[in-house]
Amino acid sequence: MDHVTTLSAKIEQRTARLTIIGQGYVGLPLAVEFATRGFRVTGLDTDLDRVAALNFGRPGSPDVTDAELTARLRDGLYEATADFGVLERSDVVIICVPTPLRKSKDPDISYIVAAAEAAAARFRPGQLVVLESTTYPGTTEELLLPMFLARGARAGADVFVAFSPERIDPGNPRFKARDIPKVVGGVTPACARLATALYRTIVPRVHEVSSPKIAELAKLYENVFRNVNIALANEFALMCQRLEVNVKEVIDAAATKPFGFMPFYPGPGIGGHCIPVDPLYLAWKTRLNGYEARFIALADEINRAMPGHVVELVTAGLNGRRRAMNGARILALGVAYKRGVGDIRESPALEILASLRRKGAEVAYVDPFVPAITLDETVLKAVELTDAELAAADCVVILTDHPEFDYRRVVERATLVVDTRNATERILAPAGRILRI
Repeated sequence: MDHVTTLSAKIEQRTARLTIIGQGYVGLPLAVEFATRGFRVTGLDTDLDRVAALNFGRPGSPDVTDAELTARLRDGLYEATADFGVLERSDVVIICVPTPLRKSKDPDISYIVAAAEAAAARFRPGQLVVLESTTYPGTTEELLLPMFLARGARAGADVFVAFSPERIDPGNPRFKARDIPKVVGGVTPACARLATALYRTIVPRVHEVSSPKIAELAKLYENVFRNVNIALANEFALMCQRLEVNVKEVIDAAATKPFGFMPFYPGPGIGGHCIPVDPLYLAWKTRLNGYEARFIALADEINRAMPGHVVELVTAGLNGRRRAMNGARILALGVAYKRGVGDIRESPALEILASLRRKGAEVAYVDPFVPAITLDETVLKAVELTDAELAAADCVVILTDHPEFDYRRVVERATLVVDTRNATERILAPAGRILRI
């Protein structure tokens, strides 16, 4: 039988051996989902401590429970390893590694390159290789595919290469990996068919597009859409502040329209592994092709200015109480980039707290998901949210609206609250007690 027929049968019968490179917020939930559907899955990661924790049943992920991981370990359908030799025995290799930005805001695809080189070095005919890491359009065909062709592989005949963007929303209980439709773009029709068949074993809907570049651009457009609309909400908040109008009330009123409008709300900035990063991948690529993505640049400018606006709010609040920033005690609630997770990548909270410290404030923070952070090479450990901490603070700044926080108690005990997430919307307080974006 030819490789297409053989691999199709293995996928249908759940006998294909899968290796997923990268066992973080994207790779681990995907691995557990495939294992739950009966595939034997190996999670490959270079972090030895991470590998050991996974094999002990400690996922460290908001989207995989200890019980789920332990069950897959017990039934032999999942294991974690740092041994790249497993790639030689794999029928399917899925790459789920980080794609950060360099300090210059150019794409850093070194993790993709390392993973692809490792897979290509151990390639055997008949493998399906899927890239899920968000990247600039053209990566799959211009970077990934040539590594396999250089070893004598033939696309669509004995190597099958595709791109299927990750769409994980960490900590979202409503949309798990199995609930989110997959987009698939293959280098050849056979590549697309095999990747589509694979993902249909775990998700009810797979949308097949004509090329990997279409799939790469689809993911980037999703996050450009969010980035631009968040920037609009943030700028609108600044306008409403000058007009002395509650921005949340305005947006809620607009959201009553049943068509043509989708509500986005302001905040202290953008964070996480997607929204602050992905649009700049697209802007970088289009710049190389002679076009400046003006909306992306402006949205990035607005969103990255929001931490400074929060610092100004804190300063104004302290001044209103005849208190200087220098020497003031600031207690931050939450440092993760979003509620319900411990992910601090690109979190605006870190920039805000670092700025407050540089202005002379004494900074402490509470976050049930983040035990310690580093600000300007200084390590801060989380404190408990006690009445004493609240009373001692000159200002409490809500930076992440974790549901674990008792916001009514916070407002009652604190003398000044700067709420960047509108977590205190329904709580009555004396005039001037709460400042909001």
